[in-house]
Amino acid sequence: MNTLKMDRRIQILNALVEGNSIRSVEQMSGIHRDTIMRLMVATGQHCFNLLDQRIQHIQTKRIQVDEAWTYVGMKQKQAVRKAVRSPEIGDQYIFVALDADTKLIPSFWVGKRTAENTLNFLKDLRWRIDTERFQLTTDGFESYRVAVDEVFGIDIDYSQLVKIYAGEGQVGLERYSPSPFVAAIKTPIVGNPEDAHISTSFVERQNLTLRMSLRRLTRLTNAFSKKLANLKAALALHFAHYNFVRVHRTLRVTPAMAAGITDHVWGWKELLFVR
Repeated sequence: MNTLKMDRRIQILNALVEGNSIRSVEQMSGIHRDTIMRLMVATGQHCFNLLDQRIQHIQTKRIQVDEAWTYVGMKQKQAVRKAVRSPEIGDQYIFVALDADTKLIPSFWVGKRTAENTLNFLKDLRWRIDTERFQLTTDGFESYRVAVDEVFGIDIDYSQLVKIYAGEGQVGLERYSPSPFVAAIKTPIVGNPEDAHISTSFVERQNLTLRMSLRRLTRLTNAFSKKLANLKAALALHFAHYNFVRVHRTLRVTPAMAAGITDHVWGWKELLFVR
């Protein structure tokens, strides 16, 4: 990997963040997939450290939170059948927080959809935000209420938005298109959240961007993650590129610029070497 010239590294990384799989990049670049994987993991670890250092002291008015499902190694049903109990195998959830105004991703967390991971995710989010009071909207996952109370107490305006779709609850129902939307139930929990801003639409749209930009998250393919560490590295690479390099079409600047973290659009070399 160390023998790859900078332009080749950028070519490979650019292909990865644009939704290409490891094997597709191998065919396009002529670089062995093991080398591509090592480059992705090393860059992802660097990006993880970069996000830790740079995404701090955030000023925000509204944060939206959602989770994106994926799996590592095998789906949970198969893991149960094979009696695989490792927390790093089977279904995994990507907890994502998004600033509704700047579209910045200040925090993400990867793991099982448990109360512990929900709490760790919100603690990480709390550590990065300096605003004394802001509005937080989550979905109806039950662990959020307890975790929000423990992390934020009464210092925020918190609400849950539960979206109901036709056909939910039918075990074994396989869908290749979204079910018809029925209703959205807004439930204020703490403080006085503004009704007009009780929404998770922006973070849900970001999750679509996530699936389009990361081949291992594309549904109905065999491009899934084989190791949890690889998934985390790929996500760190994606979110660093999303925050600092990719210009948001509506904002016409990067989310990091909109949030006041930087004053210019980063290039790949800056993303790879700035600490």
